[in-house]
Amino acid sequence: MRGLAAAALLALCACSPAASPAPEKKETVMAEKTETALLAGGCFWGMEDLVRALPGVLETRVGYTGGTLKTPSYEDVKTGDTGHAESIEVKFDPARISYGALLDFFFRIHDPTTPNRQGNDIGTQYRSAIFYSSPEQKAEAEAAVKRAAHTGRWQRPVTTSLEPAGEFWPAEDYHQDYLRKHPGGYTCHYIRD
Repeated sequence: MRGLAAAALLALCACSPAASPAPEKKETVMAEKTETALLAGGCFWGMEDLVRALPGVLETRVGYTGGTLKTPSYEDVKTGDTGHAESIEVKFDPARISYGALLDFFFRIHDPTTPNRQGNDIGTQYRSAIFYSSPEQKAEAEAAVKRAAHTGRWQRPVTTSLEPAGEFWPAEDYHQDYLRKHPGGYTCHYIRD
């Protein structure tokens, strides 16, 4: 993943306005097989902005998962009382990017050692979590957590939770592709070496 033009994707560090890359058009690629990943690692805007640029990622949406409330809204989730996390749904072509490689990138763009927090965003809705949808995804998520813990990147233990995938509720339209609509908008995500 180092060759992903990290300099072009690098957003400013520590929850500052994003230096988001210029919008690029995603090639419409017909994949023979697609898979879906559900990931949470703080505010979904910055995560989506970086993940969607990966080769093999076909589509992203931001939304809410991991909670009990049906059809939650941002107003519901921001209270921290619903159990939902701000998440991204990633549809990808496993022939071009593996689930494991996607998870390794996920661990490079957020701090998985701060329970219920990313930068200035605090609460269970900002937790680090991988929502797995199969025994294979769960096994790969467990392996990715171990790899992340042994990179030497983190001084504290990785606290990312592994949770069975439940319903994914798309966020309101104004949240979708937020940093493309608002270049320079808030993010606390950037690519770490």
